[in-house]
Amino acid sequence: MPQTNDVVFSPELVSFIETWKSKPGNLIMVLHKVQEEFKYISREAADLVSQMLDVPLATIWGVVSFYHFFKLTRPGKYNIQVCMGTACYLKGGQALIDELSSQLNLPEGSVSDDGLFSLEGVRCIGCCGLAPVMTIGGEVYGKVTKAEVAKILAPLKNA
Repeated sequence: MPQTNDVVFSPELVSFIETWKSKPGNLIMVLHKVQEEFKYISREAADLVSQMLDVPLATIWGVVSFYHFFKLTRPGKYNIQVCMGTACYLKGGQALIDELSSQLNLPEGSVSDDGLFSLEGVRCIGCCGLAPVMTIGGEVYGKVTKAEVAKILAPLKNA
């Protein structure tokens, strides 16, 4: 089983990589699958992908740093994403980020010291009719106001 000191690929991931190894466009598909499993692309995971696909590590870093979807740092247990697409931005997306940042004492784009929360502004989530929108761990919160932020965060802080 492919592994480094810190990363072990599951049998399912290894099988997926083997299936995609010789297909066009394989690198992006494989990186999506790695991120799905680990929530981000670590240096160690990139090294394993490089070995398994026989692709230079520089090529992998070029792809993961170019596409905004790929994450290079582990997100918090509760990854908070605030939509900054046009509709959400106009209806208060930045105010939500500011409120979350203030309540969590967490700058946008960072992870809390305890690893519990991460906060990021993202491109369109696709729920424009619910603007402004944020997601936490895949759960969508629509028409969110600054006043609702504390109520949304409370059960997560006490979990």
